Amino acid sequence: MRQQVKRDVAKAKEKAYEELYKRLDTKEGEKDLYRLARQRDRAGKDVLQVRAIKDGEGNVLTSEESVLRRWREYFEQLMNEENHRERRLDDVELVKQDVDRISKEEVRAAIKRMKNGKSVGPDDIPVEAWRCLGEMAVEFLTRLFNRILEGERMPEEWRRSVLVPIFKHKGDVQTCSNYRGIKLISHTMKLWERVVEARLREEVTICEQQYGFMPRKSTTDALFALRMLMEK
Repeated sequence: MRQQVKRDVAKAKEKAYEELYKRLDTKEGEKDLYRLARQRDRAGKDVLQVRAIKDGEGNVLTSEESVLRRWREYFEQLMNEENHRERRLDDVELVKQDVDRISKEEVRAAIKRMKNGKSVGPDDIPVEAWRCLGEMAVEFLTRLFNRILEGERMPEEWRRSVLVPIFKHKGDVQTCSNYRGIKLISHTMKLWERVVEARLREEVTICEQQYGFMPRKSTTDALFALRMLMEK
């Protein structure tokens, strides 16, 4: 189904480009040509070149200190919005039980699942470094993860992250709301998360109709199936 969707999208794009090229080749299409050129120039701008940002009242801030303060103010407000929906959850009885120690095989699988070339977190240690160390890394990480498991507390350094604003390529480049915040966290913490996540997936039963955040599944498939049902 996914391959069929990709083929349909490719055909639609090809048709749209053909119509666009035909229009650009006419006198009426000159305005569209200049509009596309301006859009391409805006999309190609490096966000790092934007040294100024607007505050909440629309005033332009230029000093590094005021710009950083504005970003902090914006993201703190964005991420701490009050949820006015009242939803009470029933208390669940805590069950104490033994947890198996983390094995080297689990750590190897977590390292294998990590992708190369990803931006690093505050510790500047990429997953490629662990891969280069081979079995030495597997043994060290296994000891570290088991110590975390036994102590029931993760390293304080893992609570730190780097928040990077990424421009959405639409709207004013000096407006904070036109940026998407991406958090860069420690790759070592990501390895720990993958070990825990793999264990949870073995225990938690997830509905077959769940498509988001599922391996080998895509929300595109669900939308395509829904569209096919609606057209029948």
